[in-house]
Amino acid sequence: MFEIVELKTGEFKPEYAGKLNFYVSVVDDLVADKNIDKPTIGILIYKSKDDMVVEYALKDINKPIGTSEYELTQVLPKEFKSSLPSIEEIEAELK
Repeated sequence: MFEIVELKTGEFKPEYAGKLNFYVSVVDDLVADKNIDKPTIGILIYKSKDDMVVEYALKDINKPIGTSEYELTQVLPKEFKSSLPSIEEIEAELK
């Protein structure tokens, strides 16, 4: 069994739970031997917390979550071009 310990100097933030879950998953997948080791334990230590925030951050952490990528393009739809300044206009305004 492996233990991942993360020490934070400030107040608990919900994103800490996701980050620690990531670390635990990596160790379970790449380091631990599934035939020998028990599941990895994640321990998060922080200076202070709001119990309700911690509860919601950890509640149902196994719920399915989807991800997606997006790509910014240089081409604006025609309906937006007339309402937005050009790059040159923005640069001139900043000078």
